[in-house]
Amino acid sequence: MSYKEQADVFKRTFELKYEPMAISFTNDEIQFGRYEKTSICNAMKLASEGESFIIDQKVSICPGGNQFCGFSEPHTGEQKRRLQQFLTKGERLTGSIVSFERMRKLAVPPATDLADRIVISPLDKAEIRPDMILFLCNAEQACRLITLDTYWDGISPEQQIIGALCYSAIVYTIMSGNTNMTTGDWTARSHQGFEPDVIFLSIPYERIHNLIAAIPHCSAGDAKAHIPEEFKSD
Repeated sequence: MSYKEQADVFKRTFELKYEPMAISFTNDEIQFGRYEKTSICNAMKLASEGESFIIDQKVSICPGGNQFCGFSEPHTGEQKRRLQQFLTKGERLTGSIVSFERMRKLAVPPATDLADRIVISPLDKAEIRPDMILFLCNAEQACRLITLDTYWDGISPEQQIIGALCYSAIVYTIMSGNTNMTTGDWTARSHQGFEPDVIFLSIPYERIHNLIAAIPHCSAGDAKAHIPEEFKSD
């Protein structure tokens, strides 16, 4: 099944408002997509609306995104002190430097030096194998996708709900191999104008084939549920 065929299945089955996105970390030279100054969260927003982006250290403008996605080393020393001050007194997204450190140390590590570039595009425009698929969906669509994702093995994925949007929606799944559902961080949501009901659901690409295969068998997909009479209430 081609990437476009997979995208068509997702859009048809779940009536998605936004494009499912293919995200790839690569060292290869890529010729398709916009190559311009942008933040990763902005590229996510625009890719969900049909655009494609190539992002590397030269064009990524967010210092936090550069660290999480592997374009720069994690801050230490005076740089870290400035970041602590910014997150606790500027953005006010965490209550203290202690809670900030817990967020950093209790999660999987960032994608430090993983790849030269990241490609973010609608799945139906993908030209290289995705490492993961990112869905911008509502709660019902997320429920159905997760049900299908776990249909064959019944194993609930470990979640990383909090953290910077690029970390929780992209890097966590890339580094852990886990399906993840997050609301992202408030700064990215508000600045990029994501709609209030949007949930970010990330699925490793290696799980996508089994997810699609479950659609005709599972009531969260196309299968019709059959309820025995003895289970029906009066």
